[in-house]
Amino acid sequence: MTSPCSTPLEHPVSQSALAPKAVIMPPLPQTLSPSESDFSPHPLSLQILIPPPPPPPPPPPIKGTAPPHVFGMEKSQLLKEALEKAGPVPRGREDIKRLLKLHKDRFRSDLQWILFCADLPSLIQEGPQCGLVALWMAGTLLVPPGGIPLESLVQVAKERGYTAQGEMFSVADMGKLAQEVLGCQAELLCGGLGSPNRDRVLQHLIAGQPLLIPYDEDFNHEPCQRRGHKAHWAVSAGVLLGVQGVPGCGYAEDPELAGLFHPLPGMLCQLPCLPEEGSPGAVYLLSKQGKSWHYQLWDYDQVRESNLQLTDFSPSRAADGRAYVVPAGGVQAGLCGQALLLRPQDSSH
Repeated sequence: MTSPCSTPLEHPVSQSALAPKAVIMPPLPQTLSPSESDFSPHPLSLQILIPPPPPPPPPPPIKGTAPPHVFGMEKSQLLKEALEKAGPVPRGREDIKRLLKLHKDRFRSDLQWILFCADLPSLIQEGPQCGLVALWMAGTLLVPPGGIPLESLVQVAKERGYTAQGEMFSVADMGKLAQEVLGCQAELLCGGLGSPNRDRVLQHLIAGQPLLIPYDEDFNHEPCQRRGHKAHWAVSAGVLLGVQGVPGCGYAEDPELAGLFHPLPGMLCQLPCLPEEGSPGAVYLLSKQGKSWHYQLWDYDQVRESNLQLTDFSPSRAADGRAYVVPAGGVQAGLCGQALLLRPQDSSH
């Protein structure tokens, strides 16, 4: 059953979504003259130095965990060193429990909490590829094992004219790319994440299916409102629900955190009553994006508001000397109030 504000992408989306894209080409920057400085060492400055002892090897990874896949790490010593210092990344459930312990005052004590969580790998983006990185992470749930290489997504997106260098300013184009490369079902939601789409989105996440969301990114990667100047993409693959009572069948309380419940794997569980719209602090999206390898918990209403105000192309992007593919109607037509529900091809609605 399809929401009145959703559009399966096998049907025409809208004339604006099919309209030719505008390629924003800022003026080329002035060419800088080469430096005349000579940085080669003077012969008299050469000395025989005793090399320092080699650093100790990094500690072995914790059994049962694997480091995140970081695109471009082989070319970036900085990323490699940061990853080694960070250590192994916990799986989704453990990462969320870490957040709950750190920010326990943020969550309402009058509610019981149910965590529905699908594990996503991590992928650190290079350049303006946040949308394609989010699609790659979602693809690991749709095309197991391992998904489709990011390079394939980038190549096809360029060939189809969806992007110039990895940026994606059209949710409709993202859906068509997902269908072509991942072979999955893609449903375009319009009208925002509130009613009548809210229950459909939550049921989709409870079922373990990924959701792609454009939003404005704050300094800490969380949703904010910058009129699209900080437009970014995230993938959600789970939800934390605050409920008055947990159904008696198919759930177990977490042994470390009282009041947190998990659905038992391999068992049919009774779905809880969804929190009513307008209940503050009762629904959190479990999300990842391409600038961090950790999960984040975002208040659903905060994400909804950020998604609804994506209207303008960033002036700093327009002046950075790069070309960007933007749909007819601009950022507002391509991103504002839209999201993408993805499912395996053989799944039922």
